[in-house]
Amino acid sequence: MTPRPVLNRSLLALAGLVLLGGGLLILFAGLDIYRRHDLVPPTGWPLTTPDDVLLGSADRARWSSQGWWWPAVIAALVLTALLALWWLLAQLRRRHPGALPVGGTPPQEGVELRDSALSDAIATEAGALPAVEHAAVRITGRPAHPRTRVALTLTPQASPGTVLDVLSEGPLRTARRSTGIPGMPTEVRLQVAGHKPHRAE
Repeated sequence: MTPRPVLNRSLLALAGLVLLGGGLLILFAGLDIYRRHDLVPPTGWPLTTPDDVLLGSADRARWSSQGWWWPAVIAALVLTALLALWWLLAQLRRRHPGALPVGGTPPQEGVELRDSALSDAIATEAGALPAVEHAAVRITGRPAHPRTRVALTLTPQASPGTVLDVLSEGPLRTARRSTGIPGMPTEVRLQVAGHKPHRAE
């Protein structure tokens, strides 16, 4: 799993737990569950009866009289809003297409292929080619204009030109035929085992 989905799921899980806890706290107090079921909340527990408020008048007066209170509150709210906006914009700036159409031109309605599945298929087929020790593939770009990035580790005896020809006529042609995008740009990075990488496009 890539770092961005992990971060997104972690943040969503954290936000969900906070909202769930706050909702249960309000629900227990609003329905007066503690008194009805003879439950004893912990000492200092907020919102234990329907008449309770989270921040009483005395607390509000005490904090609002402090000179740093309102600037701190405004700064915290602005920071929270900026972080939320940054998170939203980060989701819109996708660096991979997510799903690609399948079935030629025009593509079959409702038939899609995940970019990770396509990259795994290309990598598996490319890794089985002669003189290839390892293959890694990433699909980037937008769904309508995807790009393929291939990184191959070759054996010392490999011929880069031959490998590129076999790669183009084999795994890459299969991928283009599957997606119906014959002009999908491809960038291939070749690295001979024990040597510095050489880039070919």
